[in-house]
Amino acid sequence: MKILGPSPTPPDELPWILEIGFGDGRFLAQLAQEHPEWGLLGVDLSTGSVQRAWKRLRKFSQVRLHHASAEFVLRQWIPPRRLYRVYVNFPDPWPKARHREHRLLRAPFWRRLSTRLQEEGALWLTTDHLSYAEEAESEALSTGLYEVVRTAPSPELLTTKYALKWRAQGREIFHVRFLKRAEDQAIWEPLPISAMPHALLRGTLPSIAAFEKQVISFPGGHVIVLELLRSLEGGYRLLTRIEEEELVQEVLLEVRPSQHGIHAGLSSFGAPLATPGTRRAVEWLVSWLETQGLELAQRSY
Repeated sequence: MKILGPSPTPPDELPWILEIGFGDGRFLAQLAQEHPEWGLLGVDLSTGSVQRAWKRLRKFSQVRLHHASAEFVLRQWIPPRRLYRVYVNFPDPWPKARHREHRLLRAPFWRRLSTRLQEEGALWLTTDHLSYAEEAESEALSTGLYEVVRTAPSPELLTTKYALKWRAQGREIFHVRFLKRAEDQAIWEPLPISAMPHALLRGTLPSIAAFEKQVISFPGGHVIVLELLRSLEGGYRLLTRIEEEELVQEVLLEVRPSQHGIHAGLSSFGAPLATPGTRRAVEWLVSWLETQGLELAQRSY
């Protein structure tokens, strides 16, 4: 996950507004211009969207962008009862039945969001996909935590990229407001973030002729080591996917010679977060290197 801005969140003295899926950033830019008294957060999974939006938004001191999932940002960076409003503008409707589990606005999300919204806080959904709106309503109402109101979208919601595109095609636009009326009582703690795990080993790096994908389970997730790559520094890098609850990270485990021995840890590429999953990945890496004839000298995890 990557954060663009001087800190993960806007200043505490401002009301916090979150847009999930900010695209090219034009809606956040409009909010920043019209509401300098708001602290604005944007969350998007697309690297291209983050890059385009940051060029548009970096001049606004009250804006923070997160390249991550909305579920993870809600859990990790937003304190309880801190959000004033959440915007979801034209989300991917995942229209095929087999893909509906990928839809964001399902009951688990609604329960967790209720703990981050202020009293009387709300999520505003704007979409051209009626069945998505109806399912979001049904999922929210099933939690007993929201009042649902269908209404016409306010004018600024019709100036976003997809609003302009779908209106030009004559599509109908639907707008639903989900007003918090109660709060889920489950405890929802952030993932623990620690110092980046690493280790030093003694020995000579062997030549690895072949490598097979490895899947390592741990409480709360999986480490999937996909492929071994050669490193220009005379070591290895291993392409790895770490899945834990709301967070998915694609990282490079690295093994390289250093002046103190053989270093084993994570590459800084992609700015990985040091979570229980990254620790488990480094633990596996050290164990694997020991099977290759190296000896553990020092570890930090």
